[in-house]
Amino acid sequence: MGEAGHDAPPPAMNDDSSSFPAWARTVEECAKRFNVHVTHGLTTADAAARLRTHGANELHEHPGPTTLHLILDQFSDTLVRILLAAAAVSFLLALTSSAGALTLSAFVEPLVIFLILVVNAAVGVWQETNASKALDALRRIQSDHAAVLRDGAWVPALPARELVPGDVVQVRVGDKIPADMRVVRLVTSTLRVEQGSLTGETNSVNKTAHPVASPDADIQAKDCMVFAGTTVANGGAVCLVVHTGMATEIGKIHSQIHEASQQDDDTPLKKKLNEFGEALTKIIGLICVLVWLINAKYFLTFEFHQGSYLPTNVRFSFEKCTYYFEIAVALAVAAIPEGLPAVITTCLALGTRKMAAKNALVRKLPSVETLGCTTVICSDKTGTLTTNQMSVARLVAVGGAPGTVRSFKVDGTTYDPRDGKIHDWPAGAMDANLEMIAKVAAVCNDASVSHSANQYVSTGMPTEAALKVLVEKMGLPEGKNGLSVDPSETLACCQYWSNAAKRIATLEFDRMRKSMGIIVASKSGTNTLLVKGAVETLLERSTQIQLQDGSVVPLDEKSRKAILASLHELSTKALRCLGFAYKEDLGEFATYDGEFHPAHKLLLDPANYAAIETDLIFVGLAGLRDPPREEVFDAIEDCRAAGIRVMVITGDNKETAEAICHEIGVFSPNEDISLKSFTGKQFMALEDKKTLLRRKGGLLFSRAEPRHKQEIVRLLKEDGEVVAMTGDGVNDAPALKLADIGIAMGITGTEVAKEASDMVLADDNFSTIVSAVGEGRSIYNNMKAFIRYMISSNIGEVASIFLTSALGIPEGLIPVQLLWVNLVTDGPPATALGFNPPDKDIMKKPPRRSDDSLITPWILFRYLVIGLYVGIATVGIFVIWYTHGSFMGIDLTGDGHSLVSYSQLSNWGQCSTWDNFTVAPFTAGARTFTFDNPCEYFQAGKVKATTLSLSVLVAIEMFNSLNALSEDTSLLRMPPWVNPWLLLAMSVSFGLHFLILYVPFLAQVFGIVPLSLNEWLLVLLVALPVVLIDEVLKFVGRCTTASGPKRRVKKQKGE
Repeated sequence: MGEAGHDAPPPAMNDDSSSFPAWARTVEECAKRFNVHVTHGLTTADAAARLRTHGANELHEHPGPTTLHLILDQFSDTLVRILLAAAAVSFLLALTSSAGALTLSAFVEPLVIFLILVVNAAVGVWQETNASKALDALRRIQSDHAAVLRDGAWVPALPARELVPGDVVQVRVGDKIPADMRVVRLVTSTLRVEQGSLTGETNSVNKTAHPVASPDADIQAKDCMVFAGTTVANGGAVCLVVHTGMATEIGKIHSQIHEASQQDDDTPLKKKLNEFGEALTKIIGLICVLVWLINAKYFLTFEFHQGSYLPTNVRFSFEKCTYYFEIAVALAVAAIPEGLPAVITTCLALGTRKMAAKNALVRKLPSVETLGCTTVICSDKTGTLTTNQMSVARLVAVGGAPGTVRSFKVDGTTYDPRDGKIHDWPAGAMDANLEMIAKVAAVCNDASVSHSANQYVSTGMPTEAALKVLVEKMGLPEGKNGLSVDPSETLACCQYWSNAAKRIATLEFDRMRKSMGIIVASKSGTNTLLVKGAVETLLERSTQIQLQDGSVVPLDEKSRKAILASLHELSTKALRCLGFAYKEDLGEFATYDGEFHPAHKLLLDPANYAAIETDLIFVGLAGLRDPPREEVFDAIEDCRAAGIRVMVITGDNKETAEAICHEIGVFSPNEDISLKSFTGKQFMALEDKKTLLRRKGGLLFSRAEPRHKQEIVRLLKEDGEVVAMTGDGVNDAPALKLADIGIAMGITGTEVAKEASDMVLADDNFSTIVSAVGEGRSIYNNMKAFIRYMISSNIGEVASIFLTSALGIPEGLIPVQLLWVNLVTDGPPATALGFNPPDKDIMKKPPRRSDDSLITPWILFRYLVIGLYVGIATVGIFVIWYTHGSFMGIDLTGDGHSLVSYSQLSNWGQCSTWDNFTVAPFTAGARTFTFDNPCEYFQAGKVKATTLSLSVLVAIEMFNSLNALSEDTSLLRMPPWVNPWLLLAMSVSFGLHFLILYVPFLAQVFGIVPLSLNEWLLVLLVALPVVLIDEVLKFVGRCTTASGPKRRVKKQKGE
């Protein structure tokens, strides 16, 4: 090593640097590996050469798809492609039919479809441009500058992107770590790093320069490593850069996020709609060909002569061929639910508003629907299942005699001193032992609690903040409650003790002695040492105990066993225990008053602290924990009732996580969890991971790293599960991106996690997820209702056009009218169905399978029957107007139109060959229709019959929306007014229909005319039976499925 580190070029480094376990090697071995002298650093030439080899210390910017690519992707959906094809064909037909006299009305249909496609594409592009924000957020948490040793001199603010492996860097409190580094030496007595965002740990972690024993240690166990993106909470150190850029832990997460973003799957609904679109394409193609073939006799004729196999006298009419092609296009328009994408988007948007009111902020619209079929929730522990606020749960004080202890239960789960109380507390009469505990907890403490934005927040170590809250609950020695209404005096009791005992020296915490001490001066002028730390180490250094009355007696074996028994009891409940002690005989520190005192030199070397903290007087201990949220137990019970499995995946230690899982109901109190609780490393070592993940009930994975979380999510998705994953840290981002629903924490969550997620919890509460799942189920049921409604309406339109072609009568409905019905008239009722009230037992049913059919065979049969009736009604009223003067007592001759026979109507194409065929003029509103050519009666003259057909179609679809209120329930049990929005929507749709009927300009665009009162009575008479028909079908459905579920349950039991 030596000076070679200064002058020699960097080594070739044949080994992959990622394979070198710096955490398991001494500082000397690491320096040799990176060919650097830690007291001199790299030379400028070395650093430049390594920068060329390893690249800049920054995260790669993966090029996203181009705008053109994003736009083209929006047209990959089958339904969109069908719409695009229909629009293109409609546009060409409009051009050919309007040759020489282009009119706006001819282009309404293609323009409207193109407009829908443009809006749909714009929304899709906008959503996808947000996809790369998680990677941008990750880049923002990198450090900008670093203090680096180069050429034997410190460079105070070198750009962090110029760091290379082998650089020597100094970090101080508050610094953001610029790269993954091996600790060389501590500058202060301790070094604590906040790495919870990377590992999931609740508290800041103590770091040391000593190597760890295991070369394959997990991130949490690498005590001599500091990682890029984490923050120094306390102390300072000199470190050696090991990994930079994409080779760091945060770089690996960056790669995992990018990889996960490439694996985005379609939502269950989108898959179903694509499948529906593919089936629709085939059906439309088949019916269009069939319609064309049925009518081929009208535009293609030929004869066969005897003895000849070749047709002769072939006649082809291009005009009629184009006409019947237009009918085929009309049929395609009828079959496509053009309004479906808009209605789905509207319903999902309304769903996001409902969820926002419940503190679930949805970032991606399709997530609303996906939530409804969630089968597994993978939840982080800290902050989601727990409050992420340490609190004291138990206080143990010494009793009135040696060998006895007193235990007090402490309520409260937040940093609010008013949250909870101490049970059996001697309010107003604290004894000397309890006063000393309060004094140590309040003064030997560097944390603070303040009131901000209607909540209490801590500064410093969470455990120390919890001790200060405990002191406030204990009250003052005089018996005052010590709590002020003024938020600025939150810690009044702690302030009292700080005034009574002024701190004059601090013995900082370190990992070797596991304690922190302070020397305080009382008002009487005497000095006292106050100590808090690990109970076992304090007991080892204690020779006496303080009894309840304040008297001090020797620490005998009986007292030691009583204290250790209390410690064991608290530890088995996964409580973190801290002991309290003091010392009055301070020897040379008895008169210590500052840095000019002769004993001050002993405080400069932390190695002396353990000797100073001897012959202590033990006074008590406290058990602390990050408590579970109160509402989580009920939420997990709701999940169990709803058939949703809960898996806890946390970076915390196994024992603490198991205790929390028992308490919140993931595991029952006495359940054997030996096959249900694993560390991340244990899980990855299993051969058959999927068998474990298929086990019923809850599962726990502790000490989990990002790759473990990703693997769990990936395996669950491969098994067909719909996975919701929660997380708040940078380490959670890849799994959030990979999961079907990534759920980030709004309060404690990092920006990286939020940007990678599909949903953000505004209150960080697990029960909010469960509420959101219930809302998602309700929204899906409502979406299924309006999808069924719109599809059934389209089946009716297809049936109408098909019957028109099959019977050979004039075209009753033109494409622009069908487009109006599909987009505008059907839209409001379909949207209103999204407001159907949720079922009361919605969270007591198992989750639907993601591959469940949107439309079951029975539902399809029902809507085929309904569709057939729609076709018969719309074609029937068309025929009635031409052939009947009255129908069921309703007079239709008021407009003066001529009646024809059904035979004439069905053979209208041969009108020019009929002898003495004449028609009389008729009126419609203010217009009078006259015909120079009587055959025009079947073309221009069909305007009234077409209007009746369109009005019947609109009326039937309005009544059919009432049928869609419930899949099986009768309107007698679920009347229309359970959803007042639907009644309003029906009124709006009828109003829009009246608008195009009675506004002359619009009536001309849509090729319709006003109707008389009698004609409206006929429309309602023909439309109303659709309700009765579906009521009968619902009754049959209820009768045939009543015993179905029982048979399925028996079968499952038998299995």
